[in-house]
Amino acid sequence: MWRTIKRWWRYLSVKARLHHEETADPKVQLEQALLDAREQHARLTDQAASVVANQKSAQVRLDQAVEEYERVKTQAGHALRLADHKARTGNLDEASRFTQAAEVLATRLSVLERDITDREAYLMQATVAAERAKKAVADNADALRGRLADRERLLSDLDQAKMQERMNAALTQLAASIGDDVPTFDEVRRKIGGRLARANAMAEITAQPNVGAPDSVLIEVEQAQLAAEAESRLVQLRYELGLSGGVLRALPGERAHTIEGPDS
Repeated sequence: MWRTIKRWWRYLSVKARLHHEETADPKVQLEQALLDAREQHARLTDQAASVVANQKSAQVRLDQAVEEYERVKTQAGHALRLADHKARTGNLDEASRFTQAAEVLATRLSVLERDITDREAYLMQATVAAERAKKAVADNADALRGRLADRERLLSDLDQAKMQERMNAALTQLAASIGDDVPTFDEVRRKIGGRLARANAMAEITAQPNVGAPDSVLIEVEQAQLAAEAESRLVQLRYELGLSGGVLRALPGERAHTIEGPDS
């Protein structure tokens, strides 16, 4: 049961994340990414400041230890000179007291020397860490500036993409509306082209004289020619049959002539 609940919870989480990725505004997501980058840079800068501050504190402590060492060394040298002076003057008690003081100061010098050595090593490590922190901050600042430049370019690309999407939607809507209830431009173009071709063909045909045009004079001439040919044929048949002759009907522009029968 618990395993089933976990699977459904993971499924719903992934589904919610995918839905968020699909519906989220890229401009808002870009601003979120930049805000996160700025916050990371601020945290890195704060950490680097702490590292650099620690390096400077180590430098101050080392300087203080060196100053203390020089002061104690000076006191030890002064105590030795006093002890030597008292010994030469025969004041052995004072010479012994100053000698003991010099020994205490020498012990203090040994402790300070070890402390200075340790502080120098720590300062070296702190200096290396501070330099790395400074470099990390500088590199991250360059990366942040690069992201700011990328944001401007991405915003420009996003605006161009939105404009193209609106143009595509308008063209799709225009293409969908033309052709449903009204003819398309291609249909109108083909119709006009067909009418123009027919009109040009008719003009070409009618421009030729006496070609295909009914003319009453030509019809009459054709009918007269057919009648004359028929009558001439009848006369020819009478002649061949030995019947009385007849007069051939002249064609337009010709003289009429008589065909004699066989007895003439």
